[in-house]
Amino acid sequence: MKIYTKTGDSGTTGLIGGTRVPKNHIRIDSYGSLDELNSYLGLVRDQDIDQLYRNTLIKVQEKLFVIGAVLATDPDKETLKNGKKRLNISKISAKDIALLEQQIDDMNETLPPMTHFVLPGGHQTVSFCHIARCVCRRAERLIVALHQITPLDPNILTYLNRLSDYLFVLARKLSNDLKTDEIKWIPEKE
Repeated sequence: MKIYTKTGDSGTTGLIGGTRVPKNHIRIDSYGSLDELNSYLGLVRDQDIDQLYRNTLIKVQEKLFVIGAVLATDPDKETLKNGKKRLNISKISAKDIALLEQQIDDMNETLPPMTHFVLPGGHQTVSFCHIARCVCRRAERLIVALHQITPLDPNILTYLNRLSDYLFVLARKLSNDLKTDEIKWIPEKE
């Protein structure tokens, strides 16, 4: 497969189905942010973390590719002339969302209750996780905006919302596992 095609040299790119759109189209920005998130998740996964977290992050990375493929498909061309779906892949399901929720609940049971916002940081691994959480929130905002233009599967929105929650709790759990202090944000009074 040739890496460079030169078809995007004029500032457009092709969606699955052949439609060409500007590279700054919200659809492209949305799945581009998912790609960035996926890369940060790889960075978190490459850290010295529990195998359970690594396995979950691999599953999440795979699901982000699913969402990316859905977003990269022209909605007007998602069904072929023979009536079959262009993408023959499993979509985001309630089971995928439930996995994140279960992991959040399991990690939360081992953590002290939150009484304040916490400042990101304390350890490089924790910081990578917080960066991934922020990129996830940005991707979610972009995809919500795209959803307002072209409705998407609501499970995609729920999954991304839950994923950012998962990444926040994972950052807290990693702080706990690495025995680093969470720095509470306590606003100064006037």
